Amino acid sequence: MQANRATRAVAILLVAAGFLTACSGDSEPSATPSPSATPSATPTPTPEPEPITAPLTGAVLDAPIQLPAILAKIDNHPDARPQFGLESTDIVYEELVEGGLTRYVAVWHSTVPQQIGPVRSIRPMDPGIAGPFGGMIAFSGGQPHFVAAMQDVATSTSVIHGGGTYDAYYSRGGPHAAPHNVILQAAQLQADNAQIAPPQPQFAYADDEATPTSQAAGGPASQLALAFSASQSRQWGCDAATGRWARGQQGAADVDAAGNQLSAANVVVLRVQIIPNGDIPQTMLEGYSGDGFVASGCTWTPVTWSKPDLTTPLQIVDASGQPVVLAQGNTWVELVPNEGAATVS
Repeated sequence: MQANRATRAVAILLVAAGFLTACSGDSEPSATPSPSATPSATPTPTPEPEPITAPLTGAVLDAPIQLPAILAKIDNHPDARPQFGLESTDIVYEELVEGGLTRYVAVWHSTVPQQIGPVRSIRPMDPGIAGPFGGMIAFSGGQPHFVAAMQDVATSTSVIHGGGTYDAYYSRGGPHAAPHNVILQAAQLQADNAQIAPPQPQFAYADDEATPTSQAAGGPASQLALAFSASQSRQWGCDAATGRWARGQQGAADVDAAGNQLSAANVVVLRVQIIPNGDIPQTMLEGYSGDGFVASGCTWTPVTWSKPDLTTPLQIVDASGQPVVLAQGNTWVELVPNEGAATVS
């Protein structure tokens, strides 16, 4: 009887052990940890391409203009008006010459007309005006030492009327009598000399990140009155609708050959020292400095200027010493003698 009980106990224990073993075999396997996700790289944004701009106006272009600047000494004698091509200039410099009159160093690059003129002779300050542009400068001769000084400017190619090399680009014609009738085939001259480098910017121009200095830090202006001499006055009036400055001479509208009044996006007025060079009044630029003002968009601001050497552009800064920013568009630079007058109203 006791043996049977012992046998039953062993059997129960074996069954229990088997049950436990079976339960252990059916236990869930431990979960394998999932691999950690690799963070995806953030794509680097493609920078916006820098806009292509005209070097002498700041205007946005579809493609760069790979052609030289064309400069010319343009007559401003009353018998030479109206001139040809001034309405298409990028920049014009007006300077005092003998007799209290003025002449221009006119600069074309963005748009070069077929014909420009009347072309006249070189003056002693012109190498310093033309030097920073490179390109080609047209003139009808001049006193030998003035011509030699212009030819010595390594950055510029002199295109001299009657000099032989470029005579095919010159002719006499138009409504004005000699000597106010020398005309240059400017567009053809530029096209035939595409190997000459385009000009570098002479001024800073407004864009999406910069406002014209006179609008950002200046005051309102509607009229500019300038006097180069007792006989030569200039007037600029701002059109409030367009922000452009319309030009006058001796109180009358200054017009182009088509009868349209000349105008500018910017008028830069610089007061300059005049020193006689023989019988020629010379505007002193290289190594000199002075004050003046800049007008853009019916506003104006005082400036100071300097020019360290022949081929460096004019350095024009505001009251804080920062380079002046101009409005996009064409510019007239008025080199008004210290003995003259320049007022803003």
